[in-house]
Amino acid sequence: MIHEFILDADWKGGRNSEGTISSGNLNTVISIPQPMGGPGTGTNPDEMLLGAAATCYIITLAAMLERSNITVEQLTMQSQGNVDVTNNIFTYKEIIHRPHIVLSASATAQELEKAELLAHKAEQSCMISRALAGNVQLSTEPNIHAAQPAK
Repeated sequence: MIHEFILDADWKGGRNSEGTISSGNLNTVISIPQPMGGPGTGTNPDEMLLGAAATCYIITLAAMLERSNITVEQLTMQSQGNVDVTNNIFTYKEIIHRPHIVLSASATAQELEKAELLAHKAEQSCMISRALAGNVQLSTEPNIHAAQPAK
């Protein structure tokens, strides 16, 4: 079964102009980011690639934790994308996901260990990560602990 996604784009002008994209619930202005010599309005391909990788990863991780019957009190994450510029050539080098997973106060050592395993496994299971594999270095630095017991 093929799932089809359509994106419509409109660009006005040259390199340092801006445009818009629309795809389902995604409707935004786009341009080249200021650090790369652009106007920095709206979002840009670098943020969108990072956003695609991060949302795919966190959704995959949440599903894997749920299927493993691990009770999660809180799941947050920061992701970092690193772009290298050499000889005026921009290369997306690396994405690092840093999930912060808080399990229930009654979490066992086995559940904490399993959550750690799943945090790393989700990276290889995510569709976007698989699409990037071999082109962008992907890594995960999870922070996992049990919630403090209620007083």
